[in-house]
Amino acid sequence: MIISQTPLRLSFLGGNTDLPAYYSKHGGLVLTSTIDKYIYCIVKSRFDDLIRVKYSIQESVNKVEDLKHDLVREALKMLGITKGIEICFLGDIPSEGTGLGSSSSVTVGVLNALHSYIGEVVSAEQLAKEAIKIEIDILKKPIGIQDQYAVALGGLRWIEFLKSGDINSKRIDISDTTREDLDNSLMLFYTGLTRNSDSILSSLDVNKHIKLLDQNKLLALKGINALKTGKPKELGKLLDVYWKAKKKLSKKISNSTIDNMYEKAIRAGAIGGKVIGAGGGGFMVLMVPENKREAVRSRLIPYKELPFRLEHDGSKVIFNIRRYI
Repeated sequence: MIISQTPLRLSFLGGNTDLPAYYSKHGGLVLTSTIDKYIYCIVKSRFDDLIRVKYSIQESVNKVEDLKHDLVREALKMLGITKGIEICFLGDIPSEGTGLGSSSSVTVGVLNALHSYIGEVVSAEQLAKEAIKIEIDILKKPIGIQDQYAVALGGLRWIEFLKSGDINSKRIDISDTTREDLDNSLMLFYTGLTRNSDSILSSLDVNKHIKLLDQNKLLALKGINALKTGKPKELGKLLDVYWKAKKKLSKKISNSTIDNMYEKAIRAGAIGGKVIGAGGGGFMVLMVPENKREAVRSRLIPYKELPFRLEHDGSKVIFNIRRYI
């Protein structure tokens, strides 16, 4: 039996500059961090030749090609596993439409578990590249490539996407005090809305919004510098600028419910924030001074809060016992 634990992530600044249509011409940069909320993937061998996958539904098939779970299907095909396996997913949050990178966490997590299942140890970079191949090259999802690297590598980091296609990434070294300030200032609230990120990203015309995406990239650089110099509250101001700019990319990114929720938080004392991921629903992250947190909670009572802290690690195998049956 193998169990992998893959964190979810918060994308702070630089969103959409990781889309191939943009970074291949202009280069991209994002500021992101994993959090202590996870997708768990359990893999074990079966006595029979069936392939069984359990998530929100349960599938039992004789052939890999018959699986409806496209991410698992393509991961099994990539690693050449064709029979006699059971795969189960557990998550700390709903698995779809939340904006916390859960799809990429599923892909990276199942790849990590399956590599261990066949006796291979691979790097985080390889897991990210294989997840990108599945999600973008094979399944043709209109998404970027930051999530795969973020959840595979883990930690608070910047990720740079070069025109050549190469990726540079490094952890952001911050003091214990700055990290504590971040943990005590960042709040997550569930909007109660789920959305299909593919439809939102498909509606985004990169060529029409080059200047906005250039601004997003610059905001990411400013956010990185703010954290490096021990000014985490600056991140809140940058998030506010970023969110107002992001909404101009597509009408699907926000709506009256989200706008009303955000304004309530700002009036209660939040410095800034944004909807995580593509937008349209899922979770909203807010930067809130410690003495204003209760006021924000009170104003956002209908919305469920998700307490969290920043996570140092990326995807890892936390249980590995090989049994022969």
